[in-house]
Amino acid sequence: MSTHPVVYVLNGPNLNLLGKRQPDIYGHETLADVEASCAAKAQALGLTMAFHQSNHEGEIVETIHRARDEAAAIVINPAAYTHTSVAIMDALLAFEGPIIEVHLSNVHRREEFRSHSWVSKAATGVICGLGSRGYILALDAVADLLGTEAG
Repeated sequence: MSTHPVVYVLNGPNLNLLGKRQPDIYGHETLADVEASCAAKAQALGLTMAFHQSNHEGEIVETIHRARDEAAAIVINPAAYTHTSVAIMDALLAFEGPIIEVHLSNVHRREEFRSHSWVSKAATGVICGLGSRGYILALDAVADLLGTEAG
């Protein structure tokens, strides 16, 4: 069993279609590409990563509940649930470690409804508009906040 802090990287609905769905907005990388990049970065930072994706709100809530016992931090791209899910916000508010909210696109340059985030109410920080690089920056932030940054 690893002695490295565990970080959950959570992904919401439709991110399983990354690389195929609206590549002009979300890019050509697949979620598997993002997972591989995150795994390499987490390892370099001395973190153990658990990567999850679900199209179901309740499953995301249950994963956050598991994180309370298993993870030191959460990186979350809640996708469309960002703007609608009080349940995900409440689950995150019950988590005691750092939470970094990530969005591939700059949600503030898109439709007005995307500017509101329930998740931000629970997040330590928010990264948006930098594509998949946002996940890497989020892992850097987590390592720094946990004091595990390998340098």
